Amino acid sequence: MAKHPRFEIHKDKKGELRFNLTAANGQVVLSSEGYKTKAACKNGIASVQKNCTDDACFERKMARNGKHYFALMARNKQVIGASQMYSAKRSMENGIASVRTNAPKAGLQES
Repeated sequence: MAKHPRFEIHKDKKGELRFNLTAANGQVVLSSEGYKTKAACKNGIASVQKNCTDDACFERKMARNGKHYFALMARNKQVIGASQMYSAKRSMENGIASVRTNAPKAGLQES
């Protein structure tokens, strides 16, 4: 059975709420910052869905270890979420494409 893209809300070790955007293949393509309330976390998800279609909202970066990653920014330049580390720039671009494809139609799963 094929999975569907989804946002998954969970509590971290500090008790903050975070979300992951998971693609249909089950891979996490974007992880959020911590939120104090579920309403704020859901607002973060709405912000991803609103901003993911604008390429200018994706900030492409390179870590000190030479790996590539990206951050999705709101229009006010606040970070909404960040990707995993990628060994190649092309893989990072594929991750951005996955966010752009999956976020607008992703469902919500709360734990």
